[in-house]
Amino acid sequence: MHLALHTVLVDGPSMLPTLRSGDCLLVRRGGRVRTGDVVLARFAARPGLLVVKRAVRPHDGGWWVQGDNPGLADDSRRYGAAEVTGRVLLRWWPLPTLGRLPPAEPAGRSDVHGQE
Repeated sequence: MHLALHTVLVDGPSMLPTLRSGDCLLVRRGGRVRTGDVVLARFAARPGLLVVKRAVRPHDGGWWVQGDNPGLADDSRRYGAAEVTGRVLLRWWPLPTLGRLPPAEPAGRSDVHGQE
């Protein structure tokens, strides 16, 4: 039996400035994904790696996902479309940052969003 809600710990800088290493996230498995959502995903090329990225658009039967950190390309730009396994609902730790994540930046930015 899989729980609908679970937690993940961010590890790495690919979602800066939205998320930082050590942030704890509440994730809902499955469900509807919309452009701009922060999601939990896997790449076929790296099935053992679970990543936190931003959903940019549906692509080749999966989602094109990118990190918020423009200096890193450890996302769909390198590995192609990803299978989204869940949608991040909120950051619950550290407590001063408790709450929903900010939306994606305005259109016109070619790279949007990160890794765990």
